[in-house]
Amino acid sequence: MYCVCYKLLVILIIRHFRNIVVFLAFFGLLACKKKVEEAPDVGYDYAPTVLGKFIVYDVDSTVYDDNNMDTINYRYRIKEKLEENFFDNEGRAAVKLVRYIKKYNPLVSYDNIPWSLKDVWSVVKTTTTFEVVEEDVRFTKLVFPVREAAEWNGNAFNTLGEWPYTYLYTDRKEMINGSTFDNVLCVEQKDDKRKNAIHRQYFIEKHAKNIGLVYREIKDLYSNTIKVSGGAVTPVETRIEKGIIFKQSYITHGTE
Repeated sequence: MYCVCYKLLVILIIRHFRNIVVFLAFFGLLACKKKVEEAPDVGYDYAPTVLGKFIVYDVDSTVYDDNNMDTINYRYRIKEKLEENFFDNEGRAAVKLVRYIKKYNPLVSYDNIPWSLKDVWSVVKTTTTFEVVEEDVRFTKLVFPVREAAEWNGNAFNTLGEWPYTYLYTDRKEMINGSTFDNVLCVEQKDDKRKNAIHRQYFIEKHAKNIGLVYREIKDLYSNTIKVSGGAVTPVETRIEKGIIFKQSYITHGTE
């Protein structure tokens, strides 16, 4: 009788132990799964590189020509589309960014104007950078992880001289040209803070998560005519002699 009871006790202990092992294994799997799901967001979604993705922009540009003493306004629409994978001259995976244009015509709707090929740029996204080659000049547009106040040299891969890019803000809800985006970051590429009396430089870009570039603004202005008001030099923007003001604003996006 004693032996039978002892054997039953052993069997019960073994079954109980197995249940504990199964429970711990299941709990461990849940813990691992939870750990993967909570991996930090480094910001890759601010620069999608999926083939077929396109973004359409409105562009307004004002050029101040000091040679002809003329001011010229340009309006057009740009479509940027990721069209083909390839390897760049460093053997890295890259994507062709094909750019199309519709020139503004006050008598014809943009919908009735066909797209014309403008030029071809390219993009490279690594684990730490997002680079864009514009007219054969490579710029480091973003760095990963995306962190507010992070700073880097946007001209590290070209010969234009060092420009300290920085994230002014990240993950901000913002309306741009009538469209609302839940997560927007802003890169300040150059801002002289109006410290130069004859040359004003202001360059920024904004990216939205899962979309990409949604806004770009450039002010590169000169004036050799110094004016003073209230004891202070007036801004270059109020006495422009030459330069450009350029704004590129999101219209729509999709995949095709």
